[in-house]
Amino acid sequence: MAELNGTPVTLEDLQALALTNYGHFTFIRIQDGAARGLSLHLDRLAADSRTVFGVELDRERTLTYIRNAVRGVSGVVGVRVTVFDPALDMGRPGDGRDPHVLVHLRSAGAGLPSPFTAKSFTFSRDNATVKHLGLQPQLRIRRDAQLAGFDDALFSEPDGRISEGTTWNPGFVTDDGTVIWPDAPALRGTTMLLLQSLDAPKQTTAPVRLTDLPDMAAAFATSTTLGVRPISAIDDLRFPAEHPVLTTLREAYTAIPDERL
Repeated sequence: MAELNGTPVTLEDLQALALTNYGHFTFIRIQDGAARGLSLHLDRLAADSRTVFGVELDRERTLTYIRNAVRGVSGVVGVRVTVFDPALDMGRPGDGRDPHVLVHLRSAGAGLPSPFTAKSFTFSRDNATVKHLGLQPQLRIRRDAQLAGFDDALFSEPDGRISEGTTWNPGFVTDDGTVIWPDAPALRGTTMLLLQSLDAPKQTTAPVRLTDLPDMAAAFATSTTLGVRPISAIDDLRFPAEHPVLTTLREAYTAIPDERL
């Protein structure tokens, strides 16, 4: 099911999205009318609208569209909120100043995510702090990683600093149990931001290079879809599938109260 500004979307409405692909989005996991980090998702949509379109997004109207789309839906559902201008012309993207809100529902998995492996690639995502629609480069690299026998891809800057995964934020655990979030250009995910707001475990943000990984006790990924998911291998380096700090992070994340729509 998909609605554009609160009404059923048409093929004509989607032409600009399919052919021009200019805009931004967020993905929200909603359970029984509530979502963890809902305010952060709305903050992202508002900030990205200023960057991508130069306009202020009506947060309350956007929230109304989301409420209407999930009304009567029980259990867990994934909600992708895409902001784009149906009237946008590829030749004059500067004219796109009337963004609409597309709300699309899809299934969302439940349960504890299994550990996964990642292959590292040198790659810097364009406009990295924005969750924009230009996904082809990182999906191509994800494909390359999977063809090489890995589950996903991990990105690093040319100087070796780790930045982000294809659609997730990486984190690492030191021998003394400190969580390190890589300091490099990347999208600040809502799950990462929620975890960073916790008092425990001890956390810091610092550059993490590929050459630092042998000194790490554990590695993990965070996203709205994954929650906290262990990384069992990066390239040929193995990490434990379970670690006490990862258990603490998962339990603390689960305990964060949901926000009602």
